[in-house]
Amino acid sequence: RIRQRGPSVVSMGGGTGQGVLLRGLKEITSNLTAVVTVADDGGSSGRLRRDFGLMPPGDIRNCLTALADSESLMAKLVHYRFEQGDGLKGHSLGNLLIAAMREIEGGMDEGIESLSKVLRIQGNIAPSAMSDVHLAAELEDGTIVVGESEIGNRGKIKRVFLQPRHVAANEDAVSAILAADLIVIGPGSVYTSILPNLLVPDIVSALRASQAVKVYVCNVATEPGETDNFGPSDHVRVLTEHVGTDLFHYVVLNSRTDV
Repeated sequence: RIRQRGPSVVSMGGGTGQGVLLRGLKEITSNLTAVVTVADDGGSSGRLRRDFGLMPPGDIRNCLTALADSESLMAKLVHYRFEQGDGLKGHSLGNLLIAAMREIEGGMDEGIESLSKVLRIQGNIAPSAMSDVHLAAELEDGTIVVGESEIGNRGKIKRVFLQPRHVAANEDAVSAILAADLIVIGPGSVYTSILPNLLVPDIVSALRASQAVKVYVCNVATEPGETDNFGPSDHVRVLTEHVGTDLFHYVVLNSRTDV
């Protein structure tokens, strides 16, 4: 009952960092919404995206297991990855479940909602956009790289952007942001987990309009190929260069790192 009366919190990001954060937040409040990026194109998610036109399910799967009622058992099941079989090798069972539920329910939103009920998750999951979107990067030498899985492997990043640039936001994500008491951005890879959400125009507009307390949680580890030689101020600089200033009130960082 205490958690049901807890504050409305939005977690925004992607990757494993968001799942770690959600595991802690669900002990405080059940009024949680995880806003996740939909630009992943590698591994099992990338294969399902290419084969079925499916929104990449990997980050959605991580959030589902983090918010699941019986996390220890469900995490083992949903994260199970097939190690053999021509069609199954490399796929995680959770990604296949999301793909199946989309087909059964007739849409991604409906599929996520039904699987959330099966797993008895605490909170909601809202992709930042509901259309097909790719992350691209311009490198320092002027080269354009398309695909999240390729960014970080080809050279120093100058900027990232979405293709198409003017993708529509998921209305559920926008509504959650506007109604939130607290919005936590990160932790996660600044270029490939954080910015793909913030580059959706209506998402960043909702963040600016929201009356919530907004916190950016800076990664404590270097992302090879992305944030080599970065300090916390460099993470903030990259965000402000892409989406402008005054986006968050506080930055949580490693106090032993020079700013």
